[in-house]
Amino acid sequence: MTVARRPQALLFDVFGTVVDWRGSIAREVRKLVRARGSPASIDGGAFADRWRAGYVPAMQRVRSGELAWQSIDDLNRTILDTVLPEFALRLPERDKRALNLVWHRLSPWSDAVAGLARLKRRHIVGTLSNGNVKLLVDMAKNARLPWDCVLSAELFRHYKPDPEVYLGAAALLDLAPREVMLVAAHKEDLAAARRCGMRTAFVRRPLENGAGVAADVDDDPRCTFNADDVLDLARQLSC
Repeated sequence: MTVARRPQALLFDVFGTVVDWRGSIAREVRKLVRARGSPASIDGGAFADRWRAGYVPAMQRVRSGELAWQSIDDLNRTILDTVLPEFALRLPERDKRALNLVWHRLSPWSDAVAGLARLKRRHIVGTLSNGNVKLLVDMAKNARLPWDCVLSAELFRHYKPDPEVYLGAAALLDLAPREVMLVAAHKEDLAAARRCGMRTAFVRRPLENGAGVAADVDDDPRCTFNADDVLDLARQLSC
């Protein structure tokens, strides 16, 4: 890609693309159970999977108008309240609030921080996530993610893949959609960005859903770039 054709901004999906949501939640759930002295063990990975499984349906209820606007923090708490009984976990309100904030403390993939730092040399790097602003800011502080800007679906009162999110992000940066590249590990997110005129980069995350779980890591020929991780994307962009 020539300098003239470089995207001015690289906006990242966050959950699964930049941070390991499953591993982070599994560790925190196991830690919480141990801290409470529970004699029963818990499958932290299964708990994380079940919690995450409610994510898209909950957002769809907002997108369809069935629910008034709610942040991801609020939706996650509603889902959590349904998941806890399934795992026979009875927690006081204080522990529920603390556990819900695990999404603010997700750990980055090992390549993410260094890769973002390299990309930042030549590009605006920022989020374009369904996570709410407070969640994304806390996560960046905790994980030392070097964003230039934090853009959230919350700013537009729409959730991805609604076009208002992608087009709104480009507008806030005073850029045409073609000057923005969405970077994500999820092909449906990338497809929605392309429909809005953005360029796209697919990042493979074979362990997002845990070891031994099949993941779609094949190149996406519709993307401008396909990369093994964020460092590989930086290399392809000569950063």
